[in-house]
Amino acid sequence: MMIKNYLTRAAKAWLKRNGGPGEIIHVVPATEKASGQCYELYTAFQNGPDYLGRILFDLNGYWIYDGDDLSVTEQEQVAQFIITQASKA
Repeated sequence: MMIKNYLTRAAKAWLKRNGGPGEIIHVVPATEKASGQCYELYTAFQNGPDYLGRILFDLNGYWIYDGDDLSVTEQEQVAQFIITQASKA
């Protein structure tokens, strides 16, 4: 799937955690410019949110997760959220 639009503002996403309670996370577009788009992921509603990693999309819409905190299923949830939100733009 080729992503033509990217999220341009921070968004909150519900993440169903494997083996634990779900949580709301912040999905923040990175400010650095590169080919494709990068999103930084943080826990929400905390003083001093935890960094969860980042998801990078290339120009063809393929993504890769860079981090250690999310399972494959959780990574797919976040990527699907970004794709869905981008398609609504």
